[in-house]
Amino acid sequence: MRRVLVVDDEPLVRWSLAERLKTEEHEILEAATAAEALERAETGVDLVLLDYKLPDDNGLSVLKRLRALDPDVVVIMLTAHKSVETVVEAMKAGAFDYATKPFDLDDVAIRVARALDATRLRRELRTLRDSLARPHSIGSIIGESGVMTAVKALARKVAGSPGSTVLITGESGTGKDLVAKVIHYASSRAARPFLNITCSALPDTLLESELFGHERGAFTDARQQKRGLFEQADEGTVFLDEIGEMVPALQAKVLRVLEEKMFRRVGGAGDIEVDVRVIAATNRNLEETVREGKFREDLYYRLNVLRIELPPLRARAEDIPLLAQYFVEGFSREFRRPVQGLSQATLDVLGGYSWPGNVRELRNLIERAVLLSEDDVLQPADFDSLAAPHVAGAAADGHFQLPAGGVVLDDVERSLVVQALERADGNRTRAAALLGIHRDQIRYRIEKFGLKE
Repeated sequence: MRRVLVVDDEPLVRWSLAERLKTEEHEILEAATAAEALERAETGVDLVLLDYKLPDDNGLSVLKRLRALDPDVVVIMLTAHKSVETVVEAMKAGAFDYATKPFDLDDVAIRVARALDATRLRRELRTLRDSLARPHSIGSIIGESGVMTAVKALARKVAGSPGSTVLITGESGTGKDLVAKVIHYASSRAARPFLNITCSALPDTLLESELFGHERGAFTDARQQKRGLFEQADEGTVFLDEIGEMVPALQAKVLRVLEEKMFRRVGGAGDIEVDVRVIAATNRNLEETVREGKFREDLYYRLNVLRIELPPLRARAEDIPLLAQYFVEGFSREFRRPVQGLSQATLDVLGGYSWPGNVRELRNLIERAVLLSEDDVLQPADFDSLAAPHVAGAAADGHFQLPAGGVVLDDVERSLVVQALERADGNRTRAAALLGIHRDQIRYRIEKFGLKE
């Protein structure tokens, strides 16, 4: 559904245009002032019919601000006085077209249709360019083992069926999000949005709003209308990670989207039709969760149309050298480090580890090793955490010992962050590697504890 915003201070003009343009494919929004227009535009619009003169601002000024909000939005200027100067000025500011009052409503409708086609083409071109710049081809799934060769072949086939729902299963850290992106960008939906959300990361009420959007006033903090992921991803893909954590009430609403291609915003009175592909992922055994009554059986069968099972890293140990070298080369470029590869002894150590954190754990350890190594080839000593814990306070079995009197967890965390920063001479990236966390996570902790570097 395309969103058309009509901006004019005359109610009769807004009503006439809204009535003429209102169709099953168009959602019409209205605004009487520049301030209202910009507020509506922040929720996302595809086209704006903008009056040249508004009570609180000049139409050209509003046009520039609209284009700053969304470079791909098209604007048709509405003017009561057709003049060469006015038209030239509007076109220079980025207007797509103009219409002169009094309107021929059929002519305006034709101009709107033409402008919406331009919006669609602009956004598809931008999305396509972005997708081509991303490393999400089938080849970005690293692995030559038999099981991964089968996974890549299945992903390629699944991508060729862009209307079918996909369920990706496997342990945490096996790369389910990567496979979801590969499927999207290898499909005919590649030029449209790929939007993802982790279902366990948000409270239920907020998750519902993120998925389906909400109307202004639907709840206390709903100060303006918001489009949800399903609406924003129209003709594209929505990736629902950790869907096994979703509560039954939301499961029912997702099921309706899958079966009817319709949903309703929180607080909304009308249905919205969308064309989206849903890719879901989980590290849980959904069959068991269904038996326990925690997951809807009908939703499970609707999701489980095309299923891809990702193996744990320990089940494809022959891929470890290839993955490790891939990560070494990537982090060496990113951090401008001279590390070029791994010794055979190091590969033997990596191959003998069970990898409970799977590919994500391997990636994190390679990142740390590349940052801290002083050699151009990674050695077993760069992965001493795999052999034995080396942080003070750890017992022989690798577990930290809690003092009898207990601790204040924030104090322990703050102390470790301070020590890591001191050892890394204030370098956040190296300090994060010492703690086995991402750079963004240490930046958060520095701000949390008010530390000065």
